[in-house]
Parts: sequence; C-alpha cells; structure tokens
Amino acid sequence: MKKASLFLAGMLSAVLLLAGCGSSTSSGSDSGSSESDTFKVGLEAGYAPFNWTQKDDSNGGVKIKGSAEYAGGYDVEIAKKIADGLGKELEIVKTEWDGLVPALTSGKIDAIIAGMSPTAERKETIDFSENYYNSQLVMVVKKGGKYENATSLNDFNGAKITAQLNTFHYSVIDQIDGVSKETAMDNFPAMRVALESGIIDGYVSERPEAVSASAANDNFAMVDFEEGFETSEDDTAIAVGLEKGSELTEKINEILKGISEEERTTIMDEAIQNQPAAQ
Repeated sequence: MKKASLFLAGMLSAVLLLAGCGSSTSSGSDSGSSESDTFKVGLEAGYAPFNWTQKDDSNGGVKIKGSAEYAGGYDVEIAKKIADGLGKELEIVKTEWDGLVPALTSGKIDAIIAGMSPTAERKETIDFSENYYNSQLVMVVKKGGKYENATSLNDFNGAKITAQLNTFHYSVIDQIDGVSKETAMDNFPAMRVALESGIIDGYVSERPEAVSASAANDNFAMVDFEEGFETSEDDTAIAVGLEKGSELTEKINEILKGISEEERTTIMDEAIQNQPAAQ
C-alpha cells in the first residue's frame, strides 16, 4: 500500500509538471508568433507628403495603433512594401519626432520610416538602411512677399527664418549671412501657421514638403535656389532607421533594391496629389 501510494503520488507530480511545461511553452509560442508577425513602424504622421494623419483608409491609409485615425503618405507606402517583403503585418505607431529614436532603441518600434536623414550624428545611435529617397533643401515663403523671387541665400539677409527642431534643416540656416534665426519649431504644421501669421518670413524644408505646402495653401510659395545650402549626401538622403546590429537591415536593403527610381517617383507624385489639404 505504501509503495502504491508513493507510485500514485509520483505519477501525479509528473502529470502536473508536464501540464505546467506544456502551458508555458504554448503561451510563449503564441506570444512570440504574434510579435514576430508584426512590423512596427514609427513616424510623426505630420510631415506631408512623406507622412500625414487622415480620418479614413482612403488612398491606402493605414490605421494608427491606438487611434481611430489613419496614416498616409510616401513613407507609409514604402513601409507597406517593406512589410510585405518581410511577410509581416504593418503597424503604424504615431510618434513625435524627438521620440522616434528613443522608441526605436527601447524596442517600442522596429523601424523609423519618417523622412529621416541618415546623418553622422544619428548613426552614432542607430543604423540605417540604404536610401529610399533623395531630396534637396528649399525655402517656403509667403506668396507675393519680398522673398518670393529670391534666388540665393544672400537674398534672405535680415529675414526671420526657422526650421524643425533637431533636424539639419535648422543648422543650415547659419549659412545665411545676416539672417534672423528664429526658435526651432516642433513640426511643419506649426511652421506653416507661423508663416501664415507673419511670425516668420520663411522656413527651411525639403522639396516634396514645400510643393505640398504651396499646393495646400495658395498664400505659400517655394524658393528653389540657384545658389543654395551646402549639404552632404547623407543630409539630403532619406533612409529607414533601425536598431544597431538589427537583423532587418540586410532584408530591408534587398526589398528597397526591388523598388525602381521610376516607381519611387510615382509614389511621391501620388503622395503629393493625395495629401489632405490641411497638412
């Protein structure tokens, strides 16, 4: 009887142990599968035509995580192609510009696809893919104002100029002799409001955003310089931001190689055309 009791107790312990192990393995597998099937992308959703916020899924808009709104734009279309190439479901995480790198390094997002340039300073903290867009710097000014017909940086002597906070756009303002360098602003919608109200005379931008701004507001004009800012190739390029040593870098580079320059131009042209007027 004693041996039988010990045998039964041993069998019961073994069953419970196996049950516990089975439960733990199943739970971990489900969680890991769900996580690995999602490609979490961070962007501002406020930098048209690269990215913006909209009310529905029109023109390929993607639902923003934790929101009733959607994100659209050039970055979103590139993110969709990358997610498809990786065999993952795209998840858009709307994040303020200053929070993008911390969100990436903390694991909150898998990649930054937000019109971000792979500058030397950023490369100290994160890695970048190959470029997925190349642009040039221009100035957005008031139509009919004294700076609309400017052709060189010297024409902005005495002008009140700003750019987005923590971007190389703001640092190049120092190349303008006699400029009144105003406080950097958090985002492009804020700069457009400041320009409209006369707080500033212009702001530094990239050509696609400037085209979008002038298309969205008849009071704005783009100054495309004959003698413009001195920049490096990394400054005017746009690439995907990734964690240091990320296994996704090589895979994403392969996917980007499959998107021709002609297709990239078409995607940008459509983004400019589809952007919400309020952006």
